[in-house]
Amino acid sequence: MLNSHDKNRSVYSSESGRLCPKCQQPIKKCICKKSEKTSDLTSCKNICLWLDRKGRAGKVVTRLEGLSMPNEQLKMLAKEIKQKCGTGGAIKEGVIEIQGDVRDEILVILLSKGIKAKKAGG
Repeated sequence: MLNSHDKNRSVYSSESGRLCPKCQQPIKKCICKKSEKTSDLTSCKNICLWLDRKGRAGKVVTRLEGLSMPNEQLKMLAKEIKQKCGTGGAIKEGVIEIQGDVRDEILVILLSKGIKAKKAGG
């Protein structure tokens, strides 16, 4: 339920660009990032594990979409998944791509961390 303050808060300024929803500062000068060392991973919603072959010469890639976390946490999560699955991967535009069809392994890893995820597609 949104209160009156939440309804009227700004999310974008034509002068400074996107604004942090918590501190109302420009994203580049956000003070929330500094005060929060780790955000709650369970706040990520609608995380889907996709199987993708397009543009990869038939090679299979597992994609994690819907992760809403800072870039540093995204890198740490990708590193952990790559180590536990024994594969390579990359982060592209906020989407983690892991080589191979490892959706089952990734699903177990995410659920053990308390992150709700589901398989999608293929």
